Amino acid sequence: MTAIPERSGLLVCRHPRPVPGETVRGIKITTAPETLLAAARDLGLLDVVILGDSALRCGDCTLKELRATAAQRRRGAPRLRALLPLLDDRSESPWESVMWVLHLAAGIEVEPQKKSSINGRFVARGDLWLVGTRRIHEYDGDVHRDRQTHRSDLGRDCRLVEIEWQRMGFTSYQLLNEGASISASADRLLGRRWNPQRLCALGSVIR
Repeated sequence: MTAIPERSGLLVCRHPRPVPGETVRGIKITTAPETLLAAARDLGLLDVVILGDSALRCGDCTLKELRATAAQRRRGAPRLRALLPLLDDRSESPWESVMWVLHLAAGIEVEPQKKSSINGRFVARGDLWLVGTRRIHEYDGDVHRDRQTHRSDLGRDCRLVEIEWQRMGFTSYQLLNEGASISASADRLLGRRWNPQRLCALGSVIR
């Protein structure tokens, strides 16, 4: 029996039977659902959600295909099944996926890519709308510090204020380290009492 290769950062697994594959640019690789199943064996829930959202958004697979793969009795399948309700093809970046999961873990109902308009005129599209409010939460990456992008963002923020919408932007640091504050702020807006137990839910998806 050939020894399994050992190399730092390389994970190798052998299968008793062939797994689903496809050829991309002349290279044979596993299908997207099979790749996500493999990732679910070793990566954290949040990491696999990011990969899953990307696969769905790019059209590499469908939720139906993921459900079929997750229904198998194989390593990684329980985690893949657990994260299926967290996937959404409307997420447009890894950090949007993180923000989406953070809100769901805290029990905050949100809708991705919310369009705001007035008198039929489009005003803005926000990353996450806090359902039942006039607030949107967005991830602000480094690209938003570009001069032209920053100028456009300021104009957009002014238009949102004019139609009485509130925009709150968050950095990656805030999403990873200040989830409780983001959740508490949303609770106040929604008229909910702060529940410390939500910290456990937030921590379980970030780890």
